[in-house]
Amino acid sequence: MRLRRILPAAGAAAALVAGTVATATLPAAADTTGCSVTYTVQSQWTGGFTANVGITNLGSAITGWTLAFDFPDTGQKVTQGWSASWEQSGTRVTAAGASWNGSLGTGASTSIGFLGAWSGTNPQPASFTLNGAPCTGSVNPSPSQSPSVPPSTPPAEGPAPELKVSGNRIVTTDGRAYRLLGVSRSSGEFACVQGKGLWDSGPVDQASVDAMKTWNIRTVRLPLNEECWLGVNGSPSGAEYQRGVKDYVDLLVANGINVILDLHWTWGAYATGPDWHCTDEHATCQKPVPDARYAPQFWTGVASTFKGNDAVVFDLFNEPYPEIADNWNKTSGWQCLRDGGTCPGLDYEVAGMQDLVDAVRATGATNMLMVGGLEWTNDMREWLTHKPVDPLGNIVASWHAYSFNACANESCWDTQIAPLAQQVPVVVGEFGQDDCAFDYMQRLVNWADAHDMGYLAWTWNPWGCTGGAVLIKDWSGTPEPGVGEGYKAHLLTQSPYL
Repeated sequence: MRLRRILPAAGAAAALVAGTVATATLPAAADTTGCSVTYTVQSQWTGGFTANVGITNLGSAITGWTLAFDFPDTGQKVTQGWSASWEQSGTRVTAAGASWNGSLGTGASTSIGFLGAWSGTNPQPASFTLNGAPCTGSVNPSPSQSPSVPPSTPPAEGPAPELKVSGNRIVTTDGRAYRLLGVSRSSGEFACVQGKGLWDSGPVDQASVDAMKTWNIRTVRLPLNEECWLGVNGSPSGAEYQRGVKDYVDLLVANGINVILDLHWTWGAYATGPDWHCTDEHATCQKPVPDARYAPQFWTGVASTFKGNDAVVFDLFNEPYPEIADNWNKTSGWQCLRDGGTCPGLDYEVAGMQDLVDAVRATGATNMLMVGGLEWTNDMREWLTHKPVDPLGNIVASWHAYSFNACANESCWDTQIAPLAQQVPVVVGEFGQDDCAFDYMQRLVNWADAHDMGYLAWTWNPWGCTGGAVLIKDWSGTPEPGVGEGYKAHLLTQSPYL
């Protein structure tokens, strides 16, 4: 993660077709969804038209919404919209609520509109969704109250499944396709070098794991610090740090939750590049790429500790950005990421992804590996070309997708990420948005679900959601309004098995 991130949420409702509004009621205590939509073409001329879309929330109050619909004709386009953030990919149109109309209480309405273009015919959309729920004009139990997926559904009894790559899928040992769905649990990367212990004073006991299970979390990603693992710097470090990590991993796996171990903060002086925010040579911040001095040792130690337990996944390096050090030279950036060595703009020898794959496999570990791309692993366009060689063929592409990244809309995901996912498994290793709403995140998880991808939101830490990317208010798992409520509701509708 480039900056400490904080994410939002809302899990909302559904609506209807042009001009008609249906309502229904449930007991006030029930958590419900439901909405109505009116779609009105206000004026039309040859090649163009204006339309108004009225939205009424019939269910429980929502914070952050995204309306979606499909134009029936490929010649229909949104050319300019208002009162929402409008996007179009193919015939798919989405409109995300603005800051002033993003919250809708029960019975509340808002109106949005757009200027459109058309050729051939200009039929009205047949259906709408709000925050992913079909818009039917009736009130229904929310996803978190769905009879098929009851709230607080825990992972199945027994340990987490062992995983491997098969084609472009992650599968279990019995061949069932599986998605990594869950959260990152931050602090293992920084607490040890900031005098905050290992887990930033947060609990890592059974009660804290039970809180995760009430969200239907099936995977937890743990960012780690190489200097703390190796005993080079910080406290606890060395054997004490390693023991703390192993104990927590074992507890999670025993509770049916897969674990991703992520090399997050690393050693390496970086003071000459254009992005100079991480100048300390010690592992106290996010470096552009891992170092040859300690990173291979780190992965040798981690792989030796967890080999034989393929329920644990290794994310080789958090968010590479070596191209920044060479004035955004993507050619040298991709080469540096894979091959390491002496890289332009960096003052330390780099361990490339190939070096780290080799370090893991030299221990005999068969664990599945995650490998990122450039631009804080948001740019995946040359990933296949620069994929490191793994004798086991057990590598997953790790893609991070925040609202402030360059690739942050359906059009980019369709053109840059979907083709990659046809070749190898893609996991959204981190995602979130830069406020405490859920509209961008809802769009992303809907898109990921449609493409059979797993995803892990940042972050399961009660830091207070003031700028985005914080899911919980306390270690008991009380969701933050917006981000936490929305993500929890969505997870409760999902199964890791395809």
